[in-house]
Parts: sequence; C-alpha cells; structure tokens
Amino acid sequence: MRVLLIGANGYLGRFVADRLLADPAVQLTALGRGDDADVRFDLASGSPGALTRFLDAVHPGVVINCAGAIRGGARELTRHNTVAVATICEALRRSGCGARLVQIGCGAEYGPSQPGSSTAEDAVPRPGGPYGVSKLAATELVLGSGLDAVVLRVFSPAGPGTPAGSPLGRLAEALRRAMQSGDGELKLGGLGVQRDFVDVRDVARAVHAASLSAAQGVINIGSGRAVRLRDAAAVLARVAGYGGALHELDGLPGPVRPSIGHPRTEQEHPGPVAYPYPDGCGSWQQADVRTARDRLGWRPRINLEESLADIWMEAACRI
Repeated sequence: MRVLLIGANGYLGRFVADRLLADPAVQLTALGRGDDADVRFDLASGSPGALTRFLDAVHPGVVINCAGAIRGGARELTRHNTVAVATICEALRRSGCGARLVQIGCGAEYGPSQPGSSTAEDAVPRPGGPYGVSKLAATELVLGSGLDAVVLRVFSPAGPGTPAGSPLGRLAEALRRAMQSGDGELKLGGLGVQRDFVDVRDVARAVHAASLSAAQGVINIGSGRAVRLRDAAAVLARVAGYGGALHELDGLPGPVRPSIGHPRTEQEHPGPVAYPYPDGCGSWQQADVRTARDRLGWRPRINLEESLADIWMEAACRI
C-alpha cells in the first residue's frame, strides 16, 4: 500500500510515520514544508493543480493529513487548518489516483460539553475558539467532498513529544524548574479543567487502522475518560519524585497569572481573555469512543501514567 503522509514532522505525524514504517506492506512518502520531507509542498500557499500532478505521479492509495497549526491568530489558523485541507480535497477530486483520505480532526471541534457527559460523533459541534472553528471547517470540507474519507477527531494527545506549550508540557516544565531550584512548593493555576487524554502512540494506531478500513465520516479517538488536570499533576509529581507541595492558585487560566492551561504565545497581552479556556472546550471534555471500537477495532492501550512518565523523562533530560 502506497501512503502519502502530510505533516510527518509534526507532533502526531512523527508517531504516525513510525507506525506506518513498521508495516512492511506500506510504502511511505512524506510531503511537507521542511527540508527533510520527501517532497516539499506548502498546502497553505500551494495550488491544488500542483498537488494533483504530484498525486497522479505517485498514485497513493491513502493520503493521511496530520498537518496543521494549533496556535496563532484566526487568519493563520484558517490558512493552515482550513485552506490547506481545501487544497487537499480539490487535488484529490482532480486526481485519478482515487486515494482514500484520512484527516486528523480534534476534540476542540465539539466545544464545551456538560460535565459528566461523553461526547459522541452525532453531537452538534459548537467550537468555543478560533482553533476549533478552523478544524471544524476542515472537517466539513472533507465530509462534503464526495471522497472516500474519514475524519479522526483526536481529543487531548499526550505522551512522548508533548509540546512544551500544551497543558501537560507546561506542567512538566514547571516541575522541572521547581526540582532544579529546590523549591518545596509549586503554585499552579488552571488545574480544575478535565480533559480526555489519549497517548499519541495510540493515536498513531488509530490512524493506521483507519487507513486500512472502509470507515467513513467522523470517528472519535480518545481514552473515553475525563481526567482532572489537578490529578494529572499529582501523578506527574509522583512519577518525577517531587516531594514538595502542589498548591492551586485559581480555577481559570488567565493572562495576568499564567497557568498550566494557558498556552504560551509570542506576547502576553494584559486585559480580558476572549476564551476562558484556551482550547475553547470549557471545563469538561470526554469522548465517547464506541465508534472507534466498532468500526476500526481500536481501543486505547497506554494508560495516562505511562504517558506522563514519558513526558517527564523528556522534561528531566533538560535539567
């Protein structure tokens, strides 16, 4: 099976590439903006016609799109998350390769949900921020394209390679600094949110399964269990061997007092926050993952403690 992987150097893409390369039946070609891609192409600025010519030359059976942006202004998010996907869909429609498309969506497309509930694929999406809006627009483009396509809505990926600007990445960095300086207490904010964390290696397994399946539409990829960030912090502290006290400063992240839930940006602007929760998902999010089980034969295998241990191992190497 010839697979074209877009975004192979990203957080999710690296693990998807590793998973596919371990399959002797897969012939992998990586397309991206970096110099180490097999083919250099910028989806946000490249034309569908140019991509069509490449597709006709390579003739992949599956195209997997792991590319996109998670931070930036609305214009940048739209370019990299929506316009880029429009380019892929149009190129596939024009091409004679007939490739199947596996698009990586996200749980932020759903927006806030009721505490205690599990969000299924038939829930009405109400994204609470520009990132979720840009990803939802991409999903709608894929679903309306008429292609053989599936969208995997990945909830909160965790594990090795977790970005430093993510909630768990910032938590690990805060612990590292506290242990390095010998602080006996660590004050953190924004620990009240509950998210559905799923290991990035399990996500890669789901992508591999989706590429081999005939499933179409939207499929949630998560653990099926919401975890309070406060509890994840306690597990991470135990894994790290941190003997100090954890103190929660407040319930919500904010720009005046940066917290674990507030992603790092180029500048911190004083004043009101447009979205109380940076991912636009409110205080609670939990995936209903029965569709992934039934249609992909997929279940998460790696528990959160193992994911957190791998996050800490990487953070500890920076001491």
